[in-house]
Amino acid sequence: MKASKNLSWLRVAAFVWLLGAFSVAARGQNVRIEGTTANAAGKRIELYCYDDMLTLGTTLLDAATVDSTGRFSLACYLNYPRLVYVEVENYSQSFYAEPGRSYEVWLPEFRWEQDEERNVFLDPVALPLEFLNLPEGELNLRILRYEEVVDSLLSAERVHLDFRFHRDRRWFDTVERKVYQLLGRSVPKGDEAADFFDRYVDYSLATMRYGMGFGSRRQLHDRYVAGRQVLYHDECFMRMLVALYEDMISGGTRKVAKGRLVAWVAEGDLDTYMDSLGTDPLLYDEQLRELAALVALKESYYDADYSREGVVKMVRRVAEGSKFAEHRRLAARLAARLTAPERAAEVEGVVLPDVDGRARSMDSLRGKWVYLSFVRVTDPNSLREIETMAHFFDSVYSRHDDVCFVSISCDREFQKMFHFLRTGRRGGRYGWMWLHFDGDYRLLERYGVVSFPTFVLIDPEGRVREGRGLSPGEGFLLHAPWQQGKEEEDDEWGQGLNNWNRNK
Repeated sequence: MKASKNLSWLRVAAFVWLLGAFSVAARGQNVRIEGTTANAAGKRIELYCYDDMLTLGTTLLDAATVDSTGRFSLACYLNYPRLVYVEVENYSQSFYAEPGRSYEVWLPEFRWEQDEERNVFLDPVALPLEFLNLPEGELNLRILRYEEVVDSLLSAERVHLDFRFHRDRRWFDTVERKVYQLLGRSVPKGDEAADFFDRYVDYSLATMRYGMGFGSRRQLHDRYVAGRQVLYHDECFMRMLVALYEDMISGGTRKVAKGRLVAWVAEGDLDTYMDSLGTDPLLYDEQLRELAALVALKESYYDADYSREGVVKMVRRVAEGSKFAEHRRLAARLAARLTAPERAAEVEGVVLPDVDGRARSMDSLRGKWVYLSFVRVTDPNSLREIETMAHFFDSVYSRHDDVCFVSISCDREFQKMFHFLRTGRRGGRYGWMWLHFDGDYRLLERYGVVSFPTFVLIDPEGRVREGRGLSPGEGFLLHAPWQQGKEEEDDEWGQGLNNWNRNK
């Protein structure tokens, strides 16, 4: 009898486990994207979403390699419409994905190598993704029609909205009213039960009104925010809210001078900082005040008047002690994003092929200063800096055994680096470590590479020490950090020699 009971219990447990497994599997695939491509076979295709509208960090939802027939499949789980984007190499395309929906997409013939002719980091090129067989009334089609309506109305009324002429905010009221009439809606009343598209229209018009100067922060706050639930899950609402709070605090307010804010941040005095913000009528609410403070602290991190260490310390205090769970998550992500260049994890696990095709790990360089350069051997600016590095190479290596030059070639074809170093007439001058980026575009994003050449200095502990203004042509190698100890040593030796000569 006992054995029978145990067997029955095990069967029940197994059944429950299987239900849970099926549930998890279902949760993982309630959005599917099936695609076909013309000339992307073998390329990695990735699906991302934004973590939030404050940090703008991203999460990889799924990834796949396009097969030999040009097909790929992606899947993810969403519990609310989200802005996602499909990315291949340096090119991406975004759209709103809805839970429970499948998408069929087509990627036509595309010239992938155009990033070697133009800077697609600063002048992006959209991935020409085409959606097939979308049903009438699909969310992205509705958004497209709405934006076409807005563009046509703004174009028709541009004289009344242009700063060069006499602007009248009543004309924007007219534009807004016509938009709602064409969409068959009434003027928004801040209905939290409205569907995603209605919210998209309301909050995008509000953000536009504020950005164009046709509505004050107070007016937009009273109309869309005051007394209402903070919709953290709704990206349109959060985008509007962040826009309202930008430049509201970090530069000082009418009642709190910037100098006082700077001092409180330097001291890590979060309590006084928060209390001072409560003097603004828009920030009486504790939840909104704390959210506005996170926006201000993010801005302050990039303001030279503020202590960066103090900003990070205060953000971490919010992450550890806020009574709002969503703020703890926001602050934790913000702290991680602000300190990302300082973390040793930024340089760990980087394995790339050298000029002979052998895999080389940058972990092996731990304990040395690494002067890392991202270059293209066909780029004139990169070539000039490579020549300058070659000029200093022998002297740096002869005086410092704790310094290593590393150049990562970001040319699409490995053979370009190979011929540059092995068959080029000047290749013998560049005797430091060379690696090829091997199509790892996430590596470029990780180090903030948006142009070539880019230089990054990594300290002996493996942390990114500096990431801007480090080019040899600007004289960096004459005053690099690794020379400080050596110069002091030489000065002490020289002083000792002078004293010895005097005593003699």
